[in-house]
Amino acid sequence: MMSAIALVPAAGSGSRMASDTPKQYLDLLGKPLIWHTLDALHQVAALERIFVVISPDDEWWDAYEWDDFGRLVVMRCGGDSRAESVLNGLQALSLFTPSDTWVLVHDAARPCVDPAQVDGMIATLADDPVGGILAVPVADTLKRAGNDARIVETAPRAGLWQAQTPQMFRLAMLAGALETGMGPDITDEASALEKQGAQPQLLMGSPWNLKVTYPHDLQLASLILAARGE
Repeated sequence: MMSAIALVPAAGSGSRMASDTPKQYLDLLGKPLIWHTLDALHQVAALERIFVVISPDDEWWDAYEWDDFGRLVVMRCGGDSRAESVLNGLQALSLFTPSDTWVLVHDAARPCVDPAQVDGMIATLADDPVGGILAVPVADTLKRAGNDARIVETAPRAGLWQAQTPQMFRLAMLAGALETGMGPDITDEASALEKQGAQPQLLMGSPWNLKVTYPHDLQLASLILAARGE
């Protein structure tokens, strides 16, 4: 049987949300945002465990009820950046988890991910030598700006995709890539693998799998979840 687990980095503050409350704990339909993310992942039967990486100083987690999530494990080893939190989590997992285990890293702030798409992702990549990510082709015209916020050029969008999560890679392969390639150019797990010369697979995601980054994104997420009856 293929072994697959989820890793959810949730140690950030979400500074662009202009709130004193960390983004992952903002109210979304009466529950903290991350609750909806974990609920979606718990609907994916192929995931044996779901690990959440929070800050060692997190004062919010224990204020909420998580008993509904039987496969949830909390790790207080978050770092100063998302990449550091993921690496810290992987290094902790490596102490008791086989190196060839598939790890699906998913943003805590993507509460609208479709469990069926995650199921399909796991099935599609089960025998892949590298792994892959959910993503959507770029549809809008892209403009490059200068320092004065004026357009410098229109960037070709052919072949460009907008990366989403989950991003699915073998534990040892991903940990090794992050350990040797950590830097400001590593903005997601795939970029760490790319830096090592690997070519992750692109799998069609969904425009509804938005990342809550700015205040208006929270409203969009609530509309999406409400439309699903959640």
